[in-house]
Amino acid sequence: MQMGFDAPGRPALSSRLDAPALRLLRAWRESGRIVIHVRHDSVEPGSVFAPGHPGNALREGFFPEPGEALVVKSVNAAFIGTDLDLRLRRLGATTIVAFGLTTDRCVSTTVRVGANMGYRIIVAGDACAACDQPGLDGATIPATLAHAVHLATLADEFAEVALVDEIVAGLSRA
Repeated sequence: MQMGFDAPGRPALSSRLDAPALRLLRAWRESGRIVIHVRHDSVEPGSVFAPGHPGNALREGFFPEPGEALVVKSVNAAFIGTDLDLRLRRLGATTIVAFGLTTDRCVSTTVRVGANMGYRIIVAGDACAACDQPGLDGATIPATLAHAVHLATLADEFAEVALVDEIVAGLSRA
């Protein structure tokens, strides 16, 4: 959930995604559950996600609060080259609720790796989004289609996909 996703040349995602994501984050915190934030610190020259670039900053409302961890990654998967797995194992975590940007890249890659590592993962589908993608034939693959396809493939093998309202309702039942 970084500012670089709102950089020129990228579609504005916040109007569709921020409200449900912030609702989930607020409910999660209120339930007393652990929150671990992930930030992408790109090592690619000129990236809007490079440390020191304004795009590297977390979006408004998604800053860690006192006691919340921040995991910094440099590749798409939050488990690769970080201590995320160690942190989760030390907490005794077996289930992860994930959301963020983008569905087809960092979210999908992190979820797939996490599932392969044995975690049960729930993806908050309406708290994720994708960007338009150039197809191999030169046609544009719309962001909504990329998002839907990736959620479907994740749900087929790697994760459960739920809406934020369903996840929040489950917090009060758990």
